[in-house]
Amino acid sequence: MTSPAPSSRATLVLSAYAALANLSVPLLARRITARLTDQGISPKRAAERMGRATLPRPAGPLAWFHAASVGESLSILPLLTMMQAARPDLRILLTSGTASSAQIMADRLPPGALHQFAPLDSRVVLDRFLSHWKPDLAVLVESELWPQMICRTDGKGIPLVLLNARLSRGSLRNWARFGRTAQALFGRFRLIVTQTDETAEALGELTNQQGRIRTGGNMKAAAPPPPADAKVLEDLRQSLGAAPCWLAASTHPGEEALILQAHKRLMANWPELRLILVPRHPERADKVAGMIVDAGLGLTRRSLGQGPTAQVYLADTLGEMGLWLRLAPITFMGGSLTPNGGHNPWEGAALGTALLTGPYVENAATDYASLSAAEAVITVTDETLGATLHDLLQHPDRARTLGQNAKKAQTANGTALGITAQSLLSLLPAKDRP
Repeated sequence: MTSPAPSSRATLVLSAYAALANLSVPLLARRITARLTDQGISPKRAAERMGRATLPRPAGPLAWFHAASVGESLSILPLLTMMQAARPDLRILLTSGTASSAQIMADRLPPGALHQFAPLDSRVVLDRFLSHWKPDLAVLVESELWPQMICRTDGKGIPLVLLNARLSRGSLRNWARFGRTAQALFGRFRLIVTQTDETAEALGELTNQQGRIRTGGNMKAAAPPPPADAKVLEDLRQSLGAAPCWLAASTHPGEEALILQAHKRLMANWPELRLILVPRHPERADKVAGMIVDAGLGLTRRSLGQGPTAQVYLADTLGEMGLWLRLAPITFMGGSLTPNGGHNPWEGAALGTALLTGPYVENAATDYASLSAAEAVITVTDETLGATLHDLLQHPDRARTLGQNAKKAQTANGTALGITAQSLLSLLPAKDRP
C-alpha cells in the first residue's frame, strides 16, 4: 500500500516547515545538549539527538518505536514484550527525548531492546539516524507527529504506524485548518491505531484514509504497574507502622501549597497521618522541602535515606513510584489542581490505590473518562480535596472499593494488545535480515 502524493499546496507548507526546522538545528542542538548534560546525561549520549548512534545496529529485523517521554514509553512495554515473544528474531529500538525516560527505560526495556535519544526533526539528522539503524518498521506513539520524521522515513520505504493516537479536539481543529497538509502527512501511515472511536472517526474524515484507521484502545491502561523492591517496600512499611498515609504523586508548582494545607487540616483528626509527597520533577525537591518546613510540618526525605516517620515524607528520587503507589491506599494524581493537563492514572489503577484527581486533566481526558465511568476516580478541587480525603480516611471500605474499581477498569482496557501486536508484525519482513 503506497502513500498518496501530497498536493502542491501541502508540499509548499511542508517545505517551508522543513527549511525552518533545518536552519534551527544548530541552536536547538546546543540548548538540548546543555539540558541533557545538566540532567546527568553524558555529552556522547546527548549527541544522539543529532542522529549520532552510540550503539551498533543489531542483526535481524528492527522495529523502531518513538515515544515522547516516560509515560508514552512505559505504555508500550507490554506490546514490545508480546512482539518479541511472537518474533524472537525481532530487535527493538526505542527513542525518546527526555533524560528521565532514558534512565527509566534502561531498567524497564525487555531484554535485547535498545534505547537512543530521538533524532531532531532535521533532514541531515534524520538521514544520519535512518542510514545507521535501517529500521524495517517505524512506530510513532500518541501525538509524536514530526513532519520530516514522517516524510523522510516514508520516503525510504519504511512502513509507518501511528500508535495509540491521541489528538485533542483542539488539535484536530488545527489540523483541519491545513487539511491538505494533514492528508499529506497522515496519508503516509500504513496504519493508524487510535485510543477512541471518536478520534478514529475524526481522523478518517480529516484525512479520507478510513481504511487505514482503527480503534485499538488505550495502551497505557495495559502497561504493567511500576516495579518495587520487596525488601525496600517492607522496610518502608515497618517505618510507617500503623500510621495512616496518603500519596500526592507527580505534583507541580502551585499544587504543593494546597496539598500541604489540606494535610495540615486533616491532622487535626488524624495526628499520626503521613503524607508521601512526590514532585513531578525531583530537581524541585529543595524548594518543596522549604515549603514543608515553612508550613510548620515535620519532614523526612527519601534522597537522604530517611523513612516515612515525619508528617511529610518527601519522595525526591526518580523511578520509585512503584513503592509509593503500593504504600498508600489513597493517591491524589498531581498536575491536575492547576492547569498542567494531568498525568497517567493507570499505574495507580493497576495497583488498586484509590484515585483522586483535580479538574485539569485535558492531557489524560480519555483515561479519566474511562475511570469515571467505572466509578474508579473522584474529581476534587482545592476546596474539596481535604473533605474527600477525610471521608476516605474515615471510611476505608470506600477507599478499597474505589481502588478495586480502578483495578477492574485497568484490566478491561488492556484487551486489544494482541490484535495490535499482530498488525505491527504483519508489516515486518517475513525472514531474518542476512
